[in-house]
Amino acid sequence: MDLSKVKFDTNGLVPVITQNFYSGKILMQAYANKEAIEETIKSGYATYYSRSRQSLWKKGETSGNLQKIIDIKIDCDEDSLIYLVVEEGPACHTGEETCFYRNLNLEKEDKPLPFELFHKLYEKIQERKNANPENSYVAKLFEKGSDKIIQKVGEEAIETVIALKNKNKEEIVYETADLLFHLLVALVDSGVKLEDIQEELLKRYK
Repeated sequence: MDLSKVKFDTNGLVPVITQNFYSGKILMQAYANKEAIEETIKSGYATYYSRSRQSLWKKGETSGNLQKIIDIKIDCDEDSLIYLVVEEGPACHTGEETCFYRNLNLEKEDKPLPFELFHKLYEKIQERKNANPENSYVAKLFEKGSDKIIQKVGEEAIETVIALKNKNKEEIVYETADLLFHLLVALVDSGVKLEDIQEELLKRYK
């Protein structure tokens, strides 16, 4: 990156938004100076400038919640940056995954945004895997074993094909949701991460 193109403010700082590379979730906002960006590029991990301490700040240096840099983007006015990262723990000092976990009424919101839905569902399925089968449909599926999970994917795939054949939008939406959900269960069962699928699709993108 040519840092001469970055328009730092009068204090030599530029705002940085940190975003999860795979889910798109906004994790935090901080500031960086030229030295912090250079250290980020050199180390491969997100480094910021602490205005209160007036020193460089490598995210996770003490907590272990590091942010591995995948890419850095600059906006059209060259006066703000995005760090695209894979985080190794929560971004917020409160222990929340993101610093933006409340609405303007300061109420916590747990419902995922559409673009992060598949990743959140994947995480939820992982959590439910070890739940009580009497209280969890997902746990019951895992208890029945891989063959049952694969069978459910097949059943939902057939039902989706029938819905597509019928060209019934309501049926297509419902059956596709069922198929995608059970496919996520199968991926968890197989130990395949969503990131693995995304990386494969990225290879095919032209």
